[in-house]
Amino acid sequence: MLPADAPNLPPLPAEELISLAERAYRRLRDAIVDGSLPGGERLSERSLAQSLGISAQPVREALRRLEAEGMVVTLPRRGTLVAEFGPERLAEMGLIRVALEGSAAALAARRAGAADIARLRARLLAMRAATEAGNITALAEANEAFHAEIDTLAGNAFLLRSLQALRAYDHFGRLRALRATPQEPRRAWREHAAILSAIRRRDPERAEARMRAHVTRSLRASGLLDAFETERETP
Repeated sequence: MLPADAPNLPPLPAEELISLAERAYRRLRDAIVDGSLPGGERLSERSLAQSLGISAQPVREALRRLEAEGMVVTLPRRGTLVAEFGPERLAEMGLIRVALEGSAAALAARRAGAADIARLRARLLAMRAATEAGNITALAEANEAFHAEIDTLAGNAFLLRSLQALRAYDHFGRLRALRATPQEPRRAWREHAAILSAIRRRDPERAEARMRAHVTRSLRASGLLDAFETERETP
């Protein structure tokens, strides 16, 4: 029941609620990735809602999504906490991405039509614009959109769900890779252009090989793969 002094306003339409939840999700995800919300920090729905200037419901939806992706965890008597992200965990997720995204690219090459190629090209052009502007945040978003387009185009619901579950780890590793060296954004753009070329030519083997090589090299550029291998080799 609403308080007696509550204003008589109509409820937000569902699409606006989804938009608020999406914005809350992205803000919290980015704060976790950049370390503003460090691993182990307790998250309060009420405090987050006040900080973001929104109600608790979109924050609750955002936290559910982050928990499904492994970015936050809920523990008995401790509440909701930011998950701990060590290099080993991130590298393991990255290696899973190598296999899954390679398979997605191969399937996309078999299914892609003219409209699909046009959408991928638009994502690639957005990546180039962000690269030329030196906007790493926009580049990461366009980069993710390119990969998400391929994942959807693959047409395999089980593969898509698996890749979506890795999306947050993917975001973390991608930002680290793109910020690794000044040359990385242009190198990544060229690799995406090569992936699109293979899909456009309906060459599943080449599309898979180029995607696997790209994700592996990106993982190494982020420093996560080297840290993972070093940790495994340490007695």
